[in-house]
Amino acid sequence: MKKLPNIKILDESDKRLHQKSEPVIFPLDEETKQTIYDCLDYLEMSQDEEIAEKYDLRAGMGLSFCQIGIMKRIFVVSEDFGDGTFGRYIVINPKIISHSEELIYVGEGEGCLSVNRATEGIVPRYARMKIKAYDEFGEEFEIRVREDIAVAFQHEMDHLDGILFTDKIDNKNPYKDKNKMREI
Repeated sequence: MKKLPNIKILDESDKRLHQKSEPVIFPLDEETKQTIYDCLDYLEMSQDEEIAEKYDLRAGMGLSFCQIGIMKRIFVVSEDFGDGTFGRYIVINPKIISHSEELIYVGEGEGCLSVNRATEGIVPRYARMKIKAYDEFGEEFEIRVREDIAVAFQHEMDHLDGILFTDKIDNKNPYKDKNKMREI
């Protein structure tokens, strides 16, 4: 079994989570690349029930650098394929090129490794979107994402702008416009 990376995730009370992250300048140094891979390893270990229980981890599929106190426009997403393998997304300096009109929301509610409390309400997200970004080697790419991966990308992109998912829930009416969106 791999060793759990030493990742310390900031709590929502930390002011840095409400600040905008800085654009990344390439090339990345080796320490930053290693931090990217450590974040992915951490996420994948958090999604393994046995490891999560051993280390008392909450399962997560995405992590932005600001959540570990590094104010750079970098996030990673690890998609569990359910067969012991993962899809790894390394996204640096992302920009939305296009998105669907259709809105979706996560039925059981979104979660966040920085928000350690139950949260009621829905967060409207685009069902599909296309983004342009860079990988850890400075190579530009475009990617289309949909459904749960589109939600994860939007959640992490919000972090880069200092926005938590809880900021997007209407406090007076947490299920506002639910009938105008599709549940996933």
